[in-house]
Amino acid sequence: MTQEIEIPLAELRRNQPRFGGLESGHRACLGCGEALAARLVSESAGPDVMYANATGCLEVFTTAWPDSAWQVPWMHSLFSNAASIGAGMEAALKAQGKATKVIAMGGDGGTFDIGFQALSGMLERGHNVLYVCYDNEAYMNTGVQRSSSTPHAAATTTSPAGSESMGKRHLKKDIVSIVAAHHIPYAATASVAYPSDIRKKVRRAMGIEGPSFLHIHAPCPLGWGHDGALTIEVARLAVQTGLFPLIELERGGVAGAMPIREVRPVSDYLGLQARFRHLFADSARAREELEHLQALANHNIEVYRLRGESRQDCMDSEGADTVRRGGMRWA
Repeated sequence: MTQEIEIPLAELRRNQPRFGGLESGHRACLGCGEALAARLVSESAGPDVMYANATGCLEVFTTAWPDSAWQVPWMHSLFSNAASIGAGMEAALKAQGKATKVIAMGGDGGTFDIGFQALSGMLERGHNVLYVCYDNEAYMNTGVQRSSSTPHAAATTTSPAGSESMGKRHLKKDIVSIVAAHHIPYAATASVAYPSDIRKKVRRAMGIEGPSFLHIHAPCPLGWGHDGALTIEVARLAVQTGLFPLIELERGGVAGAMPIREVRPVSDYLGLQARFRHLFADSARAREELEHLQALANHNIEVYRLRGESRQDCMDSEGADTVRRGGMRWA
């Protein structure tokens, strides 16, 4: 007669070596937020996974011929069809009776713009695929051109700031709300500044049957114009100002949000980046654009109820990734 043994899973996980799906040796720029985000996703997803990766920075710097930094099955797709390739991989695995999870990945260009139709189709058909968007807010791989993810008033090579322009005129597309409108089981936003939050959300998405979506804010030092050592600080300020809310949605409705313990002014975030330096000129137009961006942040804070109520909340913007006694985080 077989005796059941109860295994303490928390202790087991603490003692297991960390899985690395994306190894060192890639060609990412110093301080690349996308490289860090992809590593965190692959660590959290584990080894029983297959990836479809759209053309873009991540594909280029991880798979320069003849090498690959990926330690798991990985397929390169066109800029436009990572979601379609992921859906096909999922259908093939299902036909073989395999439970291996599929993750499709793209940047903001391959998600918000060029690959949006394929993404919408994958979500509408209900494929059991996690789609991850690494958002560095422009077409960085081809020269820092604006995308529909580029924030209002940011300067890029195709929305330059000058005497006749204050950068991009249009608002950043609210991709997570559009995705959530497909009524998929789970969608969320995350930031490289909060690794534990990324791990929690990836693991939740991995356990869901059906399509899920994760939108990760990933600063690009080259395109944003900040020192590579400031990537985490810049990413954290995007959250603390309310410009990039960290939220979770289930079947189209908001299910949770990370509170902001101490709301920072948007100027703290914008002032660290060269793409926004024209907003700090001594002119009425610059002041007006700063006010617009502050109003956008204030709107996010009110809509998602981001203002924290406790100074000791271990799950807010100040406590979520604080290391505690024993080296453990809340996630």
